[in-house]
Amino acid sequence: MKILRDPAEVRAWRRALPPERRVAMVPTMGFLHEGHLSLLREARRRVPVGEGEVVLTIFVNPTQFGPSEDLDRYPRDEEGDLAKARECGVDLAFCPLDPHAMYPSRSTWVDVEGLSAGLCGSSRPGHFRGVCTIVSKLWNLVRPDLALFGEKDYQQLAIIRRMHADLMLDGQVVGMPIVREPDGLAMSSRNANLDADARRDALALSRWLHTVRARFETGERRVDALLAGASEALAPGRPDYMEIVDAEDLRPIEVIERPALCALAVFVSGVRLIDNAVLRP
Repeated sequence: MKILRDPAEVRAWRRALPPERRVAMVPTMGFLHEGHLSLLREARRRVPVGEGEVVLTIFVNPTQFGPSEDLDRYPRDEEGDLAKARECGVDLAFCPLDPHAMYPSRSTWVDVEGLSAGLCGSSRPGHFRGVCTIVSKLWNLVRPDLALFGEKDYQQLAIIRRMHADLMLDGQVVGMPIVREPDGLAMSSRNANLDADARRDALALSRWLHTVRARFETGERRVDALLAGASEALAPGRPDYMEIVDAEDLRPIEVIERPALCALAVFVSGVRLIDNAVLRP
């Protein structure tokens, strides 16, 4: 597995690649868990050894963190990440160490309006601008035939798909299902910041989504009824938001008439966790 640090090295590597070689990219902020590894394995499945390259990127992107957020606390383990990447058959890991390498200046941004207005966009202003800017930079460097993203970050995936289409980028955006722990907790790098009590409290998120889905499956379609009792069910976590929105345009709705997204973000012992479920009539 080749490890590159500088964007110019990645550009040179990509230019030297024979045109028939396909490239699959998995962008991450590192501290890889089974959710990330499922993306890498799927990338390797879609681009078999001998037919192309699987590229993992690891970069804790500072521009998607707000001033009071957990940039400094975000878990990091590059050595462990690279070992896992090798086991998944990754060909190239791009791991820039200096943020200045990816941001020679902070004058140019990629911002997707509309889809970024609600949910995480409301409580994390500028977050998706940072996400779209770094993903567009990585796309420009790696020029993948496909890039894989997890559906746990549903809003992020929707925004990246819109950006990809609007900027007429080559390749394909691939969404992959949420990977959960055996007890139901959605896998996240931030789970490492939970102590034993907080880890137990965090199970309230997946339990609550199960409750909403059970109500939906009995025929309930009114959003207020589906979300009734959420704050109590999620305690002692502190909800950031709990919403049901249209699954395509992410706008709030009152009654589910077509596929909808139940999404929530909850602070559990100071750690912000997100989860979601798609409800299809």
